[in-house]
Amino acid sequence: MLHRSFLALGLAAVLAGLPACQRQPATYTTAAGATALPAPRAAAPVTARQAMVVSAHPEATRIGLEVLRQGGNAYDAAVAVQFALAVALPAAGNIGGGGFVVYRHADGSLGTLDFREKAPLAASRDMYLDAQGNVRPGLSTDGHLAAGVPGTVAGMVALHQKLGKLPWAQLVAPSVELATQGLRLTAKEAQGLNDTRADFLRLNKHVPVYAHPEGRPWQAGDVVKYPELSAALGRIRDQGRNGFYQGETARLLLAEMQRGNGIIAQADLDQYQPAWRTPLRGRYRQYEVISMPPPSSGGVALLQMLQMLEPYNLGKLGWHSAAAVHLITEAERRAYADRATYLGDPDFGRVPVAQLLDHKYLRTRTQGLSPTGPASSSAQVQAGAALPPYESDQTTHYSIVDAQGNAVSCTTTLNGRYGSKVVVQGAGFLLNNEMDDFSAKPGVPNMYGVIGGTANAIQPGKRMLSSMTPTIVTENDQLRMVVGTPGGSTIITSVLQATLNVLDYGFDPQQAVAAPRLHHQWLPDHIDVEEGALSPAARTELEHRGHKLNPRSPWGRIDMIERRKDGTLVGGADPRGDDTAAGY
Repeated sequence: MLHRSFLALGLAAVLAGLPACQRQPATYTTAAGATALPAPRAAAPVTARQAMVVSAHPEATRIGLEVLRQGGNAYDAAVAVQFALAVALPAAGNIGGGGFVVYRHADGSLGTLDFREKAPLAASRDMYLDAQGNVRPGLSTDGHLAAGVPGTVAGMVALHQKLGKLPWAQLVAPSVELATQGLRLTAKEAQGLNDTRADFLRLNKHVPVYAHPEGRPWQAGDVVKYPELSAALGRIRDQGRNGFYQGETARLLLAEMQRGNGIIAQADLDQYQPAWRTPLRGRYRQYEVISMPPPSSGGVALLQMLQMLEPYNLGKLGWHSAAAVHLITEAERRAYADRATYLGDPDFGRVPVAQLLDHKYLRTRTQGLSPTGPASSSAQVQAGAALPPYESDQTTHYSIVDAQGNAVSCTTTLNGRYGSKVVVQGAGFLLNNEMDDFSAKPGVPNMYGVIGGTANAIQPGKRMLSSMTPTIVTENDQLRMVVGTPGGSTIITSVLQATLNVLDYGFDPQQAVAAPRLHHQWLPDHIDVEEGALSPAARTELEHRGHKLNPRSPWGRIDMIERRKDGTLVGGADPRGDDTAAGY
């Protein structure tokens, strides 16, 4: 079965593609009063009996599913989907970025792979500050100096070598073909390229393929071919890691650095290695939640929030009731305060994960909270004093379950939309702007408004803090859910809400990913609100309690697979994007 969600441009059209209840909120009476919304209506979810792929683009989903049909496992499909997204979704899919994988074998064994980018060896703590010590705007977000050392290709090679089944070349070949033959742009993709055209021309000394060669705007249905990217992918297909970090592609990348005064050198490419890390595991009610450890902040923050919320009956309070939203917001506020202070690359200093996830510590963080209480002030909510002192929007995600029951949750990114907007001349791929995920200056927000501390300061060879939260949920030692999303600092709260939507409110995956969302990240001190996320009564009550509400256009692209008790796989593809679920 195949489900495609193509939405027209603009907020109104996006909302038109969401469940009707999100456009015309209704209420029903709960223990919290008449402030909750009913379960959202949504398109029927995709179901399958054996295997499923949910990704941000129909071509990537198609290629992943073909690999599974050819006898590949979930890890083979992940490799194929990753390279397909590098062609089909240039805003976030990549070979010039990085990411994280959380996986679960059918036998229950677990693991994570960190292929996050690193700071170049020539990087320095104050490299984005002026002579007065102030952050120089744009230097960490646009252009060559914003790029970290890419980890995607090394990560995919490591994943395949350890867990793959089919030959490497067979997994990369479909993306080479896709780049050669080209693909038709959706309306959203055409608009994204048009919106970024001026930056492409400003930040590159050549005219990259992403800027229309005829100088006209891209239109939905236009076919784009990527010959330089096809050649680069061909070298990866034929030579594996060396096809990117050595030889012609490396030469082109280093030449691009020289053109734009970037600092990535051959030594950076030679030394880059992905890292296998121990997954974070926590309990929420009868479920086990498995997520990514640092340098991703996502797993720690997600498990903190779930444990802080566990004492409360969210289902009884009602979905998006004022009482439930208040509790969730207060949990988010405290988790993001801890994130800003304590989290960073564990290879460069102590990250107190065990203390942050300690039940006693989390109880002290929520002491005095109640469903009927007033809003806290973020100015008064600091990182937990119980811990010892310690000196961290455009991404994409895919979820895969194969016929054997292996599961992969992978979030991968260039950071901002189209990353640094720098296209490597002759190789046709975009470079990330992940250096902005470091704390350019402690206490100064990054492009997502997230505050960072000294734990996430720039150091040569260090991985920058991330919000990516690829997650797997089990119940009674059986796979229950695979979930993740892009969205910068909103990733963690989006995964939290989608998880609660299924586990506490009984939504199916399509309802769970389509439902309107809320977000709070400690600072700035307000709740971001998608249209239709709150009933009028809930808005009034939350404001009366002291919460500040900030209307915001839709964010995130959640991709979810739920495994039902009878073994049926149910997919949810976020209608905010071109996300697609398919299975057999």
